Amino acid sequence: MFYIILSAIAVIGVAMCLFQMRSHPKGLYILFFAEMWERFSYYGMRALLILYLTKHFLFTDGQAYGIYGAYTTLVYVTPVIGGVLADKYLGQRKAVLFGAVLLVLGHLGMAIEGEPVKVASERSDSIMNVFYLSLALIIAGVGFLKANISAIVGALYEKTDERRDGAFTIFYVGINLGAFGGALIAGYLGETYGWKYGFGLAGLGMLLGLIAFAWGKPLLEGAGEPPNPSALAVKRFIGISTEWFIYILTFVGVGVLWFLIRDEGAVKLVLYSTFAIVYLYIIISSVLTLPPHPRNRIFAALILISVQVLFWALFEQAGSSLSLFTDRSVDRTIFGQEIKTSVFQSLNAMYIVLLGPLFAALWVWLGKRNLDPSAPAKFGLGIIQLGLGFLVLVWGANAAGSEMTPVIFIFLIYLLHTTGELCLSPVGLSAMTRLSVPKMVGLIMGAWFLASGFGNFAAAQIAKLTTADGGGADQVVLVYSSVGKLAVGVGVALILISPLIKKMMHLDTISSDDA
Repeated sequence: MFYIILSAIAVIGVAMCLFQMRSHPKGLYILFFAEMWERFSYYGMRALLILYLTKHFLFTDGQAYGIYGAYTTLVYVTPVIGGVLADKYLGQRKAVLFGAVLLVLGHLGMAIEGEPVKVASERSDSIMNVFYLSLALIIAGVGFLKANISAIVGALYEKTDERRDGAFTIFYVGINLGAFGGALIAGYLGETYGWKYGFGLAGLGMLLGLIAFAWGKPLLEGAGEPPNPSALAVKRFIGISTEWFIYILTFVGVGVLWFLIRDEGAVKLVLYSTFAIVYLYIIISSVLTLPPHPRNRIFAALILISVQVLFWALFEQAGSSLSLFTDRSVDRTIFGQEIKTSVFQSLNAMYIVLLGPLFAALWVWLGKRNLDPSAPAKFGLGIIQLGLGFLVLVWGANAAGSEMTPVIFIFLIYLLHTTGELCLSPVGLSAMTRLSVPKMVGLIMGAWFLASGFGNFAAAQIAKLTTADGGGADQVVLVYSSVGKLAVGVGVALILISPLIKKMMHLDTISSDDA
């Protein structure tokens, strides 16, 4: 019954999105469905990963959090490189297509699981190498796809088009329809019938996304094409064109990622260095090359980018500490049936499918009446709701005492985290493409996802705090209480200073052809 209800909700969400997309460019349909299948594969794998590490390979919680954190961090670091390569050479469309091919290979490689491990010392080196290589391919694929497909959405609209926020929210619903189906179906298959079936289905979903994107090229109406097509054909090295040189170097980069994924310290160094270099480059370029108003918009974008580090550091507990808390300390019985742990990661996506179109309509309705909160104010509201989600779960766990925490509180934490996400993430995507200048849009989108990577790295460190003093539910509750209060305080402060950030955005002077 529970699974039937969730499936019906997904159908309703698709219908609501298709209804709202009637007034949008047809290219949005293609981007919607391509990204939906890409997220199906990613979140299907994500729902299983921490359980796979602790139950199949028998890593300790702390070790699993380290690998999970390194992986999710690198997933958000590589879009900086993918964004720059798309801006200067490939164009967003070719970058997305290449990224999709890498993702298909990576997700299908995850289906090679080997025999179950009885003790940690029995892990097969060959199977672990395939596992790390698959993660590396996925990381590289996301690097080319994630930032660039969002940039193509922005390219379909003028900067002054009032449909932009609504379009990005609809696009965001597509992302989460895929995440919903991936966690629900691939997660269930992986936990019930075998990890390889869940991971294999995720790979099939990515293949469908690749087909949809390639088929729909004409509907994009030239959006995301290479800035200088002739430059791609220039021979760079031993007769290899620029385009193929990029592809070959990418596979060399996959080898580097293969080494990095198992070394959290190296990932930390890469993250900090990349973050500093990207920020300095953006700031120096803005100061030296941009007029005052576009420059200030870039600075406002950097402030919003930085704020989301805290949001994702807390939000991404869903894939690590919250998943294991749900597995071990929550009564997961619904309608007389114990629900698989991974399936609960579909709740966030389910709520977005239901609430995303409503939020999209709400922003448009408020905008027409000059009541729409500014992007910084929406960010503050999102972080407050994130903190409240943790505090609600803490209250429920404390009320349960020595008993298992009632499952309703898992539904509530995901609900509050989702409403917070809808106030921050799609609005942030829209703000990045609006505040950026054309020559830096890929880089700014890459910086946006880089900050998400920083948040994911911080998320792993917070998750490790839940293992202190022997771990257990009490330690999780203690950590969640602290971070919940912190988030509420930061959110309130951000709302108070939001008028100053809005002033830096100079929305009154922005134009469709602002360069």
